[in-house]
Amino acid sequence: MAFTQRVQKVRSSQTMAITALVDSLRREGKDILDLGAGEPDFDTPDVIKEAGIRAIQDGFTKYTPASGTLEFKKAICEKIETDYGIKYSPPEILVTCGAKHAVVNVLLTLCQQGDEVIVPGPYWTSYPEQVKFVDATPVILETDESTNFKISPQQLEDAVNPNTKLLILNSPSNPTGSVYTQSELSGLAEVIKKHDFHVLSDEIYHKIIYDGLNHSSLASFTELRDRVILVNGVSKSYAMTGWRIGYMAANSELIKAAAKIQSHTTSNPCSISQQAGIAALQADDAVVAEMVRAFDRRRKYLAEQLAAIPKIKCDLPRGAFYMFPNVAGYFDCKYNGKAIENSMDFCSFVLQEAGVAFVPGEAFGSSNNVRISYATSMENLRESISRLTRALLQLRDEN
Repeated sequence: MAFTQRVQKVRSSQTMAITALVDSLRREGKDILDLGAGEPDFDTPDVIKEAGIRAIQDGFTKYTPASGTLEFKKAICEKIETDYGIKYSPPEILVTCGAKHAVVNVLLTLCQQGDEVIVPGPYWTSYPEQVKFVDATPVILETDESTNFKISPQQLEDAVNPNTKLLILNSPSNPTGSVYTQSELSGLAEVIKKHDFHVLSDEIYHKIIYDGLNHSSLASFTELRDRVILVNGVSKSYAMTGWRIGYMAANSELIKAAAKIQSHTTSNPCSISQQAGIAALQADDAVVAEMVRAFDRRRKYLAEQLAAIPKIKCDLPRGAFYMFPNVAGYFDCKYNGKAIENSMDFCSFVLQEAGVAFVPGEAFGSSNNVRISYATSMENLRESISRLTRALLQLRDEN
């Protein structure tokens, strides 16, 4: 069967492929601990579930405006002002079927063949593929542990050219957990001001930050107000990944254009989920704080344990719920007669020999690292570390 060139140049999601592999192995009866998950292991808070149930009971099950309900847009504006100190109005909000949908809306609205989109790497696995989907070209800016996986103003300046249409910045970052400070964003803002391109600021993890660090956003820079598209949602902070609710905040002209596209694709996001989303944004932040405290305990435990394993290098992330350790110290080690040459091979070894699933760094543009999610119980983390430690000890002994 013949498919379009668009489909042929877009890779399948490697993170979802790992999930499918884990499910397949479990169906075969194998005991697999999955540290590849990109979603909180907590249940959606009751106050949010109750709002969804009420929506069903009240018959709020019809179409809504394609761009989202006015009530939800007002709740989003209020939440952004509370969390960011930035004022938006309902015409500057588009409610989407998750933050991923918002990213695609932005790309479909702004980018086309011949345009370039700057993507700092390591990156969320979908960014380059989404860029290619709209026939634009992803331009990857490489970073590593030496820069805490953050781009510099000079890197950005060197990458900009007349074809640059968009910069995608994700902070806190999936997969690295890095967080840009206000000072670092200020440096990037000075470069952005000199040029004519938009910024998609993906801040879906903005509530999940540690060590007393405050979340900062490029949307807070007044001079960039009309050029920054703030993308967020309720999936990560409120454990609502399956509810599929996100949003984008931007100048009203851009929102109107993106809403036109959405009206011919998904139409409105789920009416019931929108009502639940209102409850989430209006809920006491204590429901989020409790979850973040649990993530923080796991983060510290996992970082300490990984640091104790020879040949693994791991910095303490400042946000999200991922570790991104460097495992290159095990490259060229052999098992079953085969050399470990990259993170894909390393993850295959760990899955086969320890029954623990990580996501290879290749999914995020880095062959030296693996992504480990600590959005799981401490019991699972302890058992995973125990299995990993034994497997790597045996590997070192055999090499």
